[in-house]
Amino acid sequence: MPVLLKVENIKKHFKIPSGMLHAVDGVTFDIMEGQTLGVVGESGCGKSTLGRVVINLIPATAGRITFRGKDITVAKGSALRDVRKNMQMIFQDPFSSLNPRMTVSEIIREPLITHNIKTGKTEIKEEVDSLMETVGLAQRLYNSYPHELDGGRRQRIGIARALALSPEFIVCDEPVSALDVSIQAQILNLMQNLQDEKGITYMFITHDLSVVRHMSDEIIVMYLGVVVEKCSTDKLFENQLHPYTKALISAVPDLNIDEKKKRIILKGEVTSPINPGAECRFALRCNYAKERCYKETPVLREHSDGHFVACHYA
Repeated sequence: MPVLLKVENIKKHFKIPSGMLHAVDGVTFDIMEGQTLGVVGESGCGKSTLGRVVINLIPATAGRITFRGKDITVAKGSALRDVRKNMQMIFQDPFSSLNPRMTVSEIIREPLITHNIKTGKTEIKEEVDSLMETVGLAQRLYNSYPHELDGGRRQRIGIARALALSPEFIVCDEPVSALDVSIQAQILNLMQNLQDEKGITYMFITHDLSVVRHMSDEIIVMYLGVVVEKCSTDKLFENQLHPYTKALISAVPDLNIDEKKKRIILKGEVTSPINPGAECRFALRCNYAKERCYKETPVLREHSDGHFVACHYA
């Protein structure tokens, strides 16, 4: 299976009054065509920033992004416009990501007009109708406004807008976190069906490990801007190598009420992402930290076949 997207040592730093905030700090991964890469970690670990950098919504500080063998890291103008046709994003908040002054049909047809995909009014209406049918939006909502709809329908509008240009790759930034559980299931099933039908490749960002287990082929675990573990979904849930990943997995609710699951509680201070030093960023919260952990940053290395971990003592 060919590599669709290659990310090499991507960094994104923000200059703030107290120094340089390392939001994303040297992330590397590949996404195979037609597969889903899950990105998990607690709030503030850099997941959403990484997603925006990958599709060039915000520029990278350093590193390289390659899409189908073409370097798109610093794409601008017409080159960036071409990239937009193949790389789209579904945003976390299904309300704030939609223009409240535009109707459902206007929101969905905007990419078609911007990129001159369809020109005639009849062609555009037929395409909008088709997209609405694809994502399960009733035609009676054609002239409705976002504030008139519930969260599930708003998110379907966002998905339809992302699909309008028939992209090969979509970054899904916590697309179901703001929705009720029953609506979450509908949206996740819709996205999987679209992947099966159209061969779309996803980068699925979430903090919900149950969701990422259901959606992903591979998973990377992020902590304070760096990847601490990377492997297939099955391997991650069978055997966690990093202490942080173990704590995350222990927090997933277990349906087996007869077997008591030991919860790993993380204690200690969170390392500041502003001007971080040369130490493991998880050391202050790690039960296994030793002297070396406070002096040397662990490098992501292959521990076993396809299972990578950034820990000195894994």
